[in-house]
Amino acid sequence: MSGRTRRNSAHDKEPGLLRIMKEDLDVVVAQDPSMRNRREALLHAALPALWAHRVAHRLHRRGMRMTAGLIAWQARRKTSVEIHPGAVLGRRVFIDHGAAVVIGETAVVGDDVTIYHQVTLGAVGWWSDNKRPVGERRHPVVGHHVVLGTNATVLGPVTIGEHAVIGAQALVNKDVPPGARVLAATAVIKAVGEQPQPMEDLYAVTASAGSW
Repeated sequence: MSGRTRRNSAHDKEPGLLRIMKEDLDVVVAQDPSMRNRREALLHAALPALWAHRVAHRLHRRGMRMTAGLIAWQARRKTSVEIHPGAVLGRRVFIDHGAAVVIGETAVVGDDVTIYHQVTLGAVGWWSDNKRPVGERRHPVVGHHVVLGTNATVLGPVTIGEHAVIGAQALVNKDVPPGARVLAATAVIKAVGEQPQPMEDLYAVTASAGSW
């Protein structure tokens, strides 16, 4: 998916809502080893938020912004997942765990994308975005088959190329080419009693790469 992709491209030849929701259920069974069948997958923590967004987004596109916003608000209260009704989500998007996931209004997420908990697809801030022309994109475009690791933060109108992997705790504010790997600094293991060297990167010493 390129930066020139139209925001409504995910809706070209769009299948019915029930078919998309069935795909969402099936991908939970396929990708979450703790879910053995569809019945168990119905209890997946993030699935209600995703389904609520499917409905809210269609209402949003039809101009029913208040109703769509109310659905999104209720979904956030119940699941801790915040997806703006204006965001475009492709098919078979898998949100694992879900807690603290935030997806902004003009974000576009491609097909077969995996999103772990605490991921943010956000803007850079009102002080910058208020100066943009009306209708200009403020949030990321995420290509097909991308993986966004725990606590990954992608800010601004950047493009994440297809099949890229954004590692846990990575901060991205520039375009990422297809197939690239973006990895945050990992924790440094020190033997008992060993002191950090003065020239070592403080962030690398103190940070953790989180987990998938």
